Amino acid sequence: MEWVLGVLVGVSLSAACGFRVFVPMLVMSIAVHSGHLEPASGFEWLGSLPALMGFGLATALEIVAYFVPVVNNALDVIATPAAAVAGTILTASMAGELSPVFRWVLAVVAGGAVAGGVQLATVSLRSAVTPLGGTGLISAAEDGAAVATSILAVTIPLLAVSLIVVFGVFLMRRKHLREKRV
Repeated sequence: MEWVLGVLVGVSLSAACGFRVFVPMLVMSIAVHSGHLEPASGFEWLGSLPALMGFGLATALEIVAYFVPVVNNALDVIATPAAAVAGTILTASMAGELSPVFRWVLAVVAGGAVAGGVQLATVSLRSAVTPLGGTGLISAAEDGAAVATSILAVTIPLLAVSLIVVFGVFLMRRKHLREKRV
């Protein structure tokens, strides 16, 4: 049953990948490096010093780049598939000692899909706000959401999953209301 908690942590981190690809990777790397999380066998590299430094640099560059209007739209082209891949890796790394086939199917279906879904939602929101001049505000909100979700994922995974569900319901309701007006 311990693998269920691991999957919750992984899926929560995957959702955070939809806001920023590297923030949850950095948070997980810190948690593994400090001994707070124990990844599945074969994923110990996530807590290595080179991984920690690489994720730190990538996080800093990603955060700065999203505050540049033209660059943030170009990054979305790369970040959408990258978020799904990162979400898959994070979920697989926390799925415990499951059979490799089950671990990877679960990681793709749960982690990759959640990360990709959140990323697509943020892309659509950003594309609606960018023409209005709200790039900095949206970028800051996404940064905050990535950090908060990532920290909650490694400390209180059930709360993180609950917040992800609330975010999903909010987006679906908003889409439904928008379609109803049209």
